[in-house]
This record gives sequence, structure tokens and C-alpha cells, in this order.
Amino acid sequence: MLIILAILSLLELILWLPPVWRYVRKPLACLIMVPLSITSGLLLGTSWRVWTGLLFIGSVYRLINLLRVVEGRSSVNHTVRVTRRTSLLLITAQLMVVAAALAVHHFTPLRTNWREGLRFVDLLAALLVAWGTFLHIRKTRALPVTDNFVDRDLPTLSVAIPARNETDDLEACLQSLVTNSYPKLEILVLDDCSQDKHTPGIIKDFAHAGVRFLAGKEPPEHWLAKNYAYQQLATEANGDILLFCGVDTRFEPGSLEVMVKTMLSRKKSMLSIMPKNVLQKSWNPESVIIQPLRYAWELAFPRRRFKRPPVLSTCWLIRSELLKASGGFKAITNSTSVESYFARAAAAREGYSFLRSAGVLGLTSRKPIPDQRATAVRTRYPQTHRRPEIVMAVSMLEAVIVVLPYVGVVTAAVARQWLDFELSVLSVLVLTVFYISIVGITYGRFLVRSVWLLPFAALYDIGLLNYSMWRYEFREVIWKDRNVCLPLMHHDDSAPAAS
Repeated sequence: MLIILAILSLLELILWLPPVWRYVRKPLACLIMVPLSITSGLLLGTSWRVWTGLLFIGSVYRLINLLRVVEGRSSVNHTVRVTRRTSLLLITAQLMVVAAALAVHHFTPLRTNWREGLRFVDLLAALLVAWGTFLHIRKTRALPVTDNFVDRDLPTLSVAIPARNETDDLEACLQSLVTNSYPKLEILVLDDCSQDKHTPGIIKDFAHAGVRFLAGKEPPEHWLAKNYAYQQLATEANGDILLFCGVDTRFEPGSLEVMVKTMLSRKKSMLSIMPKNVLQKSWNPESVIIQPLRYAWELAFPRRRFKRPPVLSTCWLIRSELLKASGGFKAITNSTSVESYFARAAAAREGYSFLRSAGVLGLTSRKPIPDQRATAVRTRYPQTHRRPEIVMAVSMLEAVIVVLPYVGVVTAAVARQWLDFELSVLSVLVLTVFYISIVGITYGRFLVRSVWLLPFAALYDIGLLNYSMWRYEFREVIWKDRNVCLPLMHHDDSAPAAS
């Protein structure tokens, strides 16, 4: 089976030769897919081992990559670059799995102790994740502002809200804004070509409170609609500081003033705020999965070391001069996370802070579960740079760190392997404390469900990430009644063909 798999890998590498790519790429990709799926399945079925499972997973993502070749959603030049890179990395990963399996088979110490080693790695990873999370929780706490700022020293503030086909959430958001005490406030709401009359009607109802109504235009071909809405809002805004938020955001009367004063006292040019979420009334496991996991990805890892500072799109403030100096939204016409681009620019100048609302800033979010799910599908695959090999790596990493310790508790207890059992129990306890903390931050209170829901949440997150990849690569991702895939996945570049 391994010989057949090696031959198929060689054929897959031949696929990227220029003559083959130009004339027979799709037939050859289809020809490789059938025996690759059969061989990988037979290898796993006849020899159920960890390493054969890893080879099978790698083959699944190779099949997805070959389907990208057949689908051909992007330009030829772009498709050959991204699929060739994915193919090389996945084949290399499978070679490393085979090499590791041979090493374990031929060296007795590795063959007898690899399970204990894996348990120690799991425990170390759980400790690192928990420790990093607790450090970020402490660093992102918003403290009361002690500096004194009089009204005349405060900069002008423009709150910019894109709205399309909105419900009563927009009305509640605007109501919380117009009652704010900030002295130099401008509120702009752009009707992003709504298909109903409810959205513009809500906006116009607040005209007496000083809310400016903007009639949006349809986005150009290579713009994501939300980014173009931001661009139109930024063009019309007059404030020294711009605050972008969604209609699910709620502000307390003093929130805007505290945010701006926090920005001034910290001498920052950009803030991103993590709001406290309002728990849905109906008992639904997704209510303590989607948003907590979204927050966990921002808090649990040292993003700044990789020049990827934590950020959320719910509410973020940026100085107009930084926005212009960074190229504005024209620099990121098809990015699903525009705030990440500006956060990196601000962080490079030590001008960025990521803060939790934690009562001081008075920010809450009331996003319904279907909207939370839709946001996750829209953002998860682009966060991996639309690379299946990264999706595979993230999925496996999440499964090993989060799910495997729970499995280890059961299997070690059944096999009476007490060292494995104790290590797995320690990992589970650390991970439980971690998830309880994340859920508590998300909703501002302890939830009993957070004690036992983590492994299911991790599996849900893995499924959501892979579903997001599938929708982007082979289906559609609909956001506000628009297909996000059109400007994001259909590349048309003039880069040279692969050689």
C-alpha cells in the first residue's frame, strides 16, 4: 500500500510540470483522486494504527487540494501556485509520518514509551495554553482612567456603522449611542443597499437625534461589501477618531468617553474592545461554544510574537491619521478581517491595545446564535490564509491538545495504565480551568456547562473550520445576502505560470 501511495505522490508532483499543467491537469487530478482515496482507506482498514490514521488524514486534505485543481475557481496562475504549495507540504508531512513510524518500530525505547511521552506533551501544552491565557486576561483588563481630561481636550469622535437588512438590533444599538455623554460625537450609519425598507426607516427615525444617514453604493468587483461600506463611512467621517462597530453592540451612557480617554491615557492610535456577551435565553450548547472559542483564539496564544495582535471586529477605534497612513480600506479591499491589518500597523508603532470590556468600558454584544455561526463560517477559513494544509495542522493540533486528554482518561483507565491516567487527568483539569475562565470572560459569570463542554466545543470548532474551508472552496459563503466568495476566491492576477 505504501508503494502505491508513493507512486501516487510522484504522479501528483508530475502534475505541476508546465506541459502537464497546461493540457491535462484536470483529467490527471481526477485520475489520482480515485486510487488515492481507495489506497488510503485500505491502508487504514487493514492496519489500524496512529500513523496510518495520520496518513489517511493527510490523504483527505490532498484530495481536497486536487478538487481545487478540478474546480479551478481562481485564475490559472494563482491556482497552480497555491495548490502546488499545498501538495508539496502535505506529501512532505506524510513522509515525515512514515519516517516517524519506522523510527518507533525499530527502536524499542520509542515503541514502549511513546504514549507516556505524548501524555507529557499534552500536559505541557495544556499548561502553556492556560498560562498564556491567564497572562492575556490580566494584560487586557481595562482599568479606570486616572488622568483628567476636560471636554475641550477631547478629540472629535465619529461612530461608523454599516447596516444592511437589519432587524431591531440596529434600533437598540443607535438608542444606546444617542444617550451617550461624549461631547464631540458624530454618528454615521450607512444603509448598505438594503433590500427591505426597514433598515433605512430605522436610520431616518434617528435623524432628529443627530444620526447621519448615508445611502450606500454597490461594491466594485474586487471589493468585499463590508470593506466598501467601511470605505464610504471613512470618507464621510469628520472625527479625529473613528469607531467602527456592528449593530449587535450596546453602549452604556459613558462608554464612548471612557474608551476615548483610555486611548488617550495609553497614548494609543488604535483600540479593539472585547465586549461582554449576553447569554441567549434558550439552552443551546452553541451559546457557550462559538463566542467563547472565538475569544479563546484571541487570548490563548502569544499572537504578538508572530506579529498578529489579537483583535475583534465588534468594536474598534482608530485615529484617522493612522487609517490614512496605512492606505485606508483601499489597501485591503478583499480582506475578511480589516481590523487585523490596521492592528498590525498600529502595533508596529507601539500604538495598539486589545482590551476586555470587563464593566469599565461598558460594552456588550447581543449577537444571535445564527449570526455567530455565520460570522464564524465567514472568518475561520480566511484566518488560515485559505490554505488547507494550515486547516489540517490547526485541526490536528486542537484535537491533540484539547480532545486527546479526555480520550486518554478513558483508555488509560480501561487499560490500567495509571501513569497515563494521572497525566491525562491533570491535563483535563488544566483545560477545564482554562475553559471556565474563557466562558466567564465571555458572559461575565460562571456557567456549569463550561465544566464538561470543552471537548465537544473543540470538535465543533474543528468541524466549523473545515466546513468554512469547504464552503469557500467549493460552494458559497453568504453574508448579508451576498456571496463573499466572489471577490475573495476568484483571483485574476498576472503572475507568471509555474515553471
